Parts: sequence; structure tokens; C-alpha cells
Amino acid sequence: MKNLLFILLMLAAMVNVSAHGGKNHEHSNIFENLQGHDKAAILMVHFGTTHDDTRAMTIDALNKKAQAEFPGVEVREAYTARIVIKRLGERGIMKQKPQDALAQLKKDGYTHILIQPSTIIDGVEMESIQKDVAEMRSDFKEIRIGDPLLYSPEDYENLIGVLTKNIDPNTAYVWVGHGTSDSNTAQYAMLDYMLKAKGHSNCFVGTIEGYPSFDDMHQQLKASGLKKVVLVPLMFVAGEHAKNDIAEDWRNDLEKEGYSVDVRMEGLGQNPEVQDLYISHLKFKSAHRKIGIIEKKAIYEVTGEKME
Repeated sequence: MKNLLFILLMLAAMVNVSAHGGKNHEHSNIFENLQGHDKAAILMVHFGTTHDDTRAMTIDALNKKAQAEFPGVEVREAYTARIVIKRLGERGIMKQKPQDALAQLKKDGYTHILIQPSTIIDGVEMESIQKDVAEMRSDFKEIRIGDPLLYSPEDYENLIGVLTKNIDPNTAYVWVGHGTSDSNTAQYAMLDYMLKAKGHSNCFVGTIEGYPSFDDMHQQLKASGLKKVVLVPLMFVAGEHAKNDIAEDWRNDLEKEGYSVDVRMEGLGQNPEVQDLYISHLKFKSAHRKIGIIEKKAIYEVTGEKME
């Protein structure tokens, strides 16, 4: 009887879920859920970078925007790249791993945590964050993790709207992502497909370590007939990969093929509109709780109605 009552209450709450949330979320404001001595904090999680100039324009800028959006809420950060943490530490710049940051938040009395990653796709970095959180979830009353930049089809549409502002139809724009060797690389192909589907035939996506590869991208580029190319990192920060693989290797390979190539050496995180997309994920997660697959199946078992 208690389980049935719980499910019916959830169904009632879901009626009021916004269209953006769909049927995967219910309205639940994490700040309104605080009781007694509860305290909430935001943890911004980044891969990290050793480049001070890029860090200021991307990571630090996004952290400050999160603080401005949630005045009075404690905002902290963590890096997932161990080598970056090590190299910065050698220079006296101390950064914490997600687990260390969470342990400190627990020690400081925080009970409810909102985590917002600055990852681009739902790949291995998100998997790493989720693993760290799973190991420490019992230490808090609630932890919510915001989505990466690209998660839902709406996210892709929003990013495309930002990327294609004021582009020249006679110029080829190539966004170069890090890439991955597993099935998550399909997300880059999805971005490329949606760019073309929206009429941007002069826009291409490639990856350094996945699909679409340089050769895959180049095949489409040749078919376009365009000879002027702008290479742009599809990365939050323009770090080592951008400076070595994109600005040197990809540029040289294209110039050997007769293309005129410019490189836009800036990470996506430098774009205020992209920063706003991350903040929109954080704001949505602060006001909505995700309904897990087990809860969905329990509802289906009672109602016979499948949740999309």
C-alpha cells in the first residue's frame, strides 16, 4: 500500500513537469527541500587545464557565472585530470579531485550537493564523475548531477544555434573534438548530422581520437568544393590538443591539400552563450529530480503505462 501511494504521488507530481523536463523528471527544488541544519552547495567539475590564460577565460568564468546565478550558495570546483592537478600542484596551484572536494563538503557540513560538469559529451569523463559520486552518495542527503553540454536533442539544437551565428556560407567550418574509442563517439556524428539537417552544409565535425576522423571529415570537405577553412576546437578549453593537434597537425594536413586555413584558438568555454547553456543545465537540475529507471518500471507495473 505504501509503495502504491508513493507511485500515485509521483504521478501527480509529474503532471506539473515542464516540457523541458519531459517525463524523466519531476519538479523538486533542492533548496526548498532543505530542513533544519541542512546546507546546499554547488560543485563545478572540470577536466582542467595547466594554461592560466585559458583557465581564466573558461573554467574561472563559468564558476563565477554559477556563483552569480546562485548568490549566497557555496560554489566550489574540482578537476578530474590527475596529471593537470599534479602539474598545477608543482606550481603551487592546488586543485581537488571530485572525491576530495566531496569529502571536504561533507566535513564542512553540507548535505545537498548540485554538481555541474563542463564536459562536452556524455562520455568517459561523465562516467568517472558518476562513479565518484556513487561511492560517496550515502554521505549526503542528496546529490544531483547536471547534464554535459550535449545530452538531449534540444542541447544539440541550442549549441548549433550558437556555433552557426554569423558564419560565412563560402567558408568551411570544422569543429574538432577530442573523440573517444567507444560508442560515445556517436555523439560527434550526431552533431555533424544535425548541422547538415539544419542546412549548414559548410559545417563539419571531426575528432582527434574517434569518429568522425580527420579522413572522414576531409571526405565531406572535399565534396563541398570549399577551399577556405576555419578550424575550431570543440572543447571546453583550448589546451594541448588545440595547440598541437588542431593548430599544427590538422592545419598542416589541410594546407598540404591546398586549403587556406585559419585556426580559431578559443575553447567553447570562452563563449558567454555556451557558458549560459551550462548554467541552464545547472538551474534545471536545481529545480528537478531525475526519475530513475527502477522508479519508472515501478510506475509501469502499477499503471500499465510506459513512461517515455
